[in-house]
Amino acid sequence: MGEQQLDHEVLIIGAGFGGIGAGIEFKRLGINNIAIIEREDDLGGTWHVNHYPGLAVDIASVTYSYSFEPNPHWSRLFAPGSELKAYAEHVADKYDLRRHMEFGIVVEGAEWNDEAGFWTVRFDNGQTRTSRYLVTATGFLSQPHIPDFPGLNDFQGDVLHTTKWEDGYDFTGKKAAVIGTGATAVQLIPEIAETADDLTVFQRTAIWVVPKVDFAIPSAVQKAFQKVPFTQKIARAVNTSMLEVLMVGGVLHYKQLKAGNKLAAEASKAYLKRAVKDPVTRRALTPTYDFGCKRPTFSNKYFQAFNKPNVKLETGGIGHFTPTGIVTGEGTEVEIDTLVLATGFNLWDVNFPAFTITGREGRDLGKWWREGRFQAYEGITVPQFPNFLTLNSPYSYSGLSYFTTIEGQMKHIGRLFGEMRRRGTDRFEVSEEANAKFLDKVTGDLDSSVFYAGDCSTSRSYYFNQHGEATLLRPSATLTTLREQGSFPLEDYQYA
Repeated sequence: MGEQQLDHEVLIIGAGFGGIGAGIEFKRLGINNIAIIEREDDLGGTWHVNHYPGLAVDIASVTYSYSFEPNPHWSRLFAPGSELKAYAEHVADKYDLRRHMEFGIVVEGAEWNDEAGFWTVRFDNGQTRTSRYLVTATGFLSQPHIPDFPGLNDFQGDVLHTTKWEDGYDFTGKKAAVIGTGATAVQLIPEIAETADDLTVFQRTAIWVVPKVDFAIPSAVQKAFQKVPFTQKIARAVNTSMLEVLMVGGVLHYKQLKAGNKLAAEASKAYLKRAVKDPVTRRALTPTYDFGCKRPTFSNKYFQAFNKPNVKLETGGIGHFTPTGIVTGEGTEVEIDTLVLATGFNLWDVNFPAFTITGREGRDLGKWWREGRFQAYEGITVPQFPNFLTLNSPYSYSGLSYFTTIEGQMKHIGRLFGEMRRRGTDRFEVSEEANAKFLDKVTGDLDSSVFYAGDCSTSRSYYFNQHGEATLLRPSATLTTLREQGSFPLEDYQYA
């Protein structure tokens, strides 16, 4: 089928940092017939959708950004969410991606036509488009999870979800409840505690928290970053190295470095002991699983919020809702007028993938993953899915900055498409053998991680899928990930 008959050469689903990175790489390759489809009304992904009070990065901004597009103007070491949104806009403009973007379009499914060699993508408005290559960049945390609490629809007060925040909402005089104590709640709870009359925090699983070494970046440092970019590269390298020690050392190599993992846990416990006065509350806030089973977070305000007389920690679970409050699992009624759902995201039931994708011989990707094993070669391609790149996929996330994942996948795209150009072909598919070999390697490497060698039984971590496998993280250091993505064996693919 000739190119003139296709709507697009490349169709990218998602205009967050993953989709932006893919767009940049394809334009570097000289491919300009690109469409970037986004269901929201603007670009930025999670940094557009989320704008709740206290939103900020949990990895230093010098690392949480593209290495090839440093931003010397971060206001703080851990920049607020609004600056990440502005950074996404800057990158999209600089690399001329906005003209490729279309917003407010929801994808319902995609199907591969093997005989003609193209993808047909269906939208919720009944329209379809064709493309030679399909790229999913729908993000890891894009499908909000709202538990089916009994009686929730009977509650007559205000209900806010962190992904659909009502800007300017005033908690003054409110009796509020927050359900959830994950990374989002850790940022949000101290902000609500400042103004609400009463705040009850419903905790199912405690979270490891360590102090956040955050500060405003002086203008002199910002100027140095701008005038001498190498200084910012040094700052990035230092921060990345510190994260490597925490994540790669203490989490991925738990079996070999168990003492380091235990030291991190003890440091968090010591911080908790200093921060929270009440011993009963301290015990309830102490995780019962090993450090790293859930993604740990950074905060200088979260623990301290529980010292406030208007803040209460509730660990009795949720029995049901009434029109005016929540009855706990233990039968205690908590009267509230405002409910905040910080209940996280559904990764494994509705996100991998985020819509129906049908490959060669009718293989349904979501069904294949769920009935078998979650897998993707180098975290980006799947056998029986020709000309398909899945950026948010099993074993793709580096575990440090998301930008390591993105830039590694950009390297993979560049190498793969360069080889196709050399061969004079426009079709690729990873072999079953290469995929199986990669799966064996990463699962073998993960045997040493805290997920399998430690105790994660009470963690309720999104790292684990419904089969009990930790299939999200790529068990590699940053430099190893980037090297492997740029040097994978070209013969692992079949070309036609």
